[in-house]
This record gives sequence, structure tokens and C-alpha cells, in this order.
Amino acid sequence: MFDDADTRLGEPDVIVYNAATAPTHGPIAELDAEAVRRAIEISAYGGFLVVQQAARRMIPHGRGAILLTGASASVKGYALSAAFAMGKFALRGLAQSAARELGPKGIHIAHFVIDGGVRNAQRPDPADRPDSTLDPDGIAHTYLEVLRQPRSAWSLEVELRPWVENF
Repeated sequence: MFDDADTRLGEPDVIVYNAATAPTHGPIAELDAEAVRRAIEISAYGGFLVVQQAARRMIPHGRGAILLTGASASVKGYALSAAFAMGKFALRGLAQSAARELGPKGIHIAHFVIDGGVRNAQRPDPADRPDSTLDPDGIAHTYLEVLRQPRSAWSLEVELRPWVENF
């Protein structure tokens, strides 16, 4: 994928990793082991492969940004969601490690905790609770603002949640 993008677009300055698989929910004792492996492989191992390839291209230039999309499950596991939590916890660990390794080399690594439902055609805001889900344009705006940060004040992790969240 990276070789093809290099040929068609040139080496990347910014990479956004926002991958997940269909939810693998259920009691731990009943989860399909292969489905769990795939979920972890996509969230965690896929993230590693993308960070590795991006780093190989960005290190020689001494600049770039790699933005990794996590979820509430990056920081707190929920009942019946072990597979998702394992993958997102691992992605967060990758982000923290990569930030400490690659930041001094001029590469900004940031992890985004998307802590809430994301609005879409199948999930509109309820009429009585406007802006109770995360607006995709609002999320994108936050990613862009992180990209604009001066390196003397880089954010390594950002949590995004609707303003009406009950803590």
C-alpha cells in the first residue's frame, strides 16, 4: 500500500490510522478465538505496520505526523467488549512508545480517544439532544488543529467527547 502511494502521490507527510473490524462482542468464555485474533490484528498489528512504514519514510526527512484513532476502549475496557479493548489498548501503547521514540526525530505522533458515538446517517442526533454525538467534521477539525501545533507544545493524546456526556 505504501509503495503504491509513494509512486502515485509521493512519500507521506501525514498518516491517519483509523481501522477497526466489525464488533466482536460477547462473553469472554463464548468469543470466537479467530474473530478476536482478527480484531486485535486489525487494531494493533495493523497500526504497528502503518507506523513502521510511515516512520521509514518520515525519519530521513526529520518531519511528519502519524495520527492514530482510538476509542473509549483505549482507556477503559467494557464488559462484553474484550477483543475491541485489547486492540485499542495496544494501539494506545504503540502511540505512546512511538511518540517517545519518533518525537525527537521530528515526527509528531498523536493518539485520539473518540469517546462517544459518531454521528452518521444511521445514527443522527435525537431531536431532544442536539450535538449529543460527535460530528465527523468536528473530529476532523480537531485532527487538523493537532497537525498545526508547534512542536514545542505537541499533544500526544487528545480525548474527544460530546459536550452532553454524563461522567
